[in-house]
Amino acid sequence: MTVNIQYVGVDISETLSTFTEDKLKKIFNRYEFVISANVYFKQDENQHNTGKICNIELSLPGPRIFATSNERNFEVSVRETIKDLERQLEKRKEVYKTH
Repeated sequence: MTVNIQYVGVDISETLSTFTEDKLKKIFNRYEFVISANVYFKQDENQHNTGKICNIELSLPGPRIFATSNERNFEVSVRETIKDLERQLEKRKEVYKTH
């Protein structure tokens, strides 16, 4: 399991990194075909209610899977992004079952 976390224009947070790695660990355990994850945290200054952006890209056999969310804080953004990734992974898992 390889997780690469980058903060783009945002201060580095160890608690946010740990929170994200814990959430991604569940995905790595549930879907054994996932190789690595690239996580990007960004902040959009133009949006006042939201603006905390989390992008996660998963590397696995075949095309990569990508999801993003823009929420009021980074923890909610991570949860929403991971929900989107799990939906995509379920579809991909069905493809692997048929072969």
